[in-house]
Amino acid sequence: MVKHIVMWKLKEFAAGADKKTNAIQMKKKLEALQGVVPGAYKMEVGINYNPGGYDVVLYSEFNDHDALEGYQVHSEHIRVQDFIREVVLNRVVADYMV
Repeated sequence: MVKHIVMWKLKEFAAGADKKTNAIQMKKKLEALQGVVPGAYKMEVGINYNPGGYDVVLYSEFNDHDALEGYQVHSEHIRVQDFIREVVLNRVVADYMV
């Protein structure tokens, strides 16, 4: 199993909306990928309420490295990624095998 964790810091205003609105949109878009992308069997998205941290966090689990790679290039993921790139200021990621 591969665990894939991503945290994003959002711009104060982007894509015609404020940070809070964009965080909610990111959460909805990312959660909609569960069940669509093969091999991605758990996707959990949280909006941080701690003002000093990153704004949105994705915790996901994949069957294996190939499933994670498939997720990265899946058309639905790329569509969501396009929105995320527009609203994000900074991103950190960690992938590890369990």
